[in-house]
Amino acid sequence: MKNSIRTIYILLVAVLLIACNSEKKEQKDQINKEKKSSAVFVLDNAKNSVEWTAYKTTEKVPVKGMFKKVEIISGGEGNSVKEAIHNAEFSIPISSIFTSDSSRDYKIRKFFFGVMDNTKLLSGKLVIENDSLGYADITMNGISEKLPFSYLIKDKEFSMATKMDVLNWNAQSSLDSLNLICKELHKGLDGISKTWSEVAINISSDFK
Repeated sequence: MKNSIRTIYILLVAVLLIACNSEKKEQKDQINKEKKSSAVFVLDNAKNSVEWTAYKTTEKVPVKGMFKKVEIISGGEGNSVKEAIHNAEFSIPISSIFTSDSSRDYKIRKFFFGVMDNTKLLSGKLVIENDSLGYADITMNGISEKLPFSYLIKDKEFSMATKMDVLNWNAQSSLDSLNLICKELHKGLDGISKTWSEVAINISSDFK
């Protein structure tokens, strides 16, 4: 009988501890959420778009795509759009790539990014230098490089444009791998299969 009472007592204490810890976690999450949303401009709450254009064939035919998910891992808050963007650190899961062609998405993930070192995520930091220029510290294929960009702020919307040469991130092997698997698809009128190393990037954040 004593053992039964003792067992029941232990179970009750365990339940109370779990409930208490859950309540504390909820309170902590709520506090963090309130702290995070106290700024006038919060990048995590904005409508963020990361679009890119790659090129194939000698004629440089564009192939458009986007990343459907962007995670803000540090910063991203301020009393102005510029403050919210400046020093914001982000990561982009490669799994979120989207081109409206599931077969193409798979090939890019596996035969381009999959050939790289430690590139399940693209990570970076945005730095605003003046009223029209900035740069992003981009980490890809185990390499971090600066990527200059021009930007515009109109009302509550930030937009930037840049061109990236993936060879600066030592991605020749990735290009060769992708071009091999897409050899026929990347052939132009001249019969040459080509995948360009240049990628145009357009990013926007709408804080409305």
